[in-house]
Amino acid sequence: MLQSRLGLMSSKTILNRTSRLFLSTETRQAIKSAVSSAPVVLFMKGTPDAPKCGFSRATVALLGYEGLNPSKFKAFNILDDVELRDGIKEYTDWPTIPQLFVNGEFIGGCDVIVSMSKNGDLNSVFEEADVLLPEEERE
Repeated sequence: MLQSRLGLMSSKTILNRTSRLFLSTETRQAIKSAVSSAPVVLFMKGTPDAPKCGFSRATVALLGYEGLNPSKFKAFNILDDVELRDGIKEYTDWPTIPQLFVNGEFIGGCDVIVSMSKNGDLNSVFEEADVLLPEEERE
């Protein structure tokens, strides 16, 4: 509290700002390229067919539930690459995995996706992005 009144940064803020300096240009460019590789991109633990954590599993299930067209979706397994795992968190300034992007825009993690699915916002985002399967093809 005193630090904020005096305009001082906490050690956590300084550490967070310092850690952002460690994302290499190469890694940043690779993430940027991955984010733009499909209309819907998910950075997750594991793969859609074999998620390695409950949050990734739940997110993939919600994408299917919403009727996401698989041809407009790409997933990246962050467990395969430590630079990607650390880099994506820095790129978005979001501490958890999975992370969902639609048309290059960061949407959020599992908690955000669950909330958006419950209130209908996720479906609206997908409709606007034109990434849903036609009604007749949905299960």
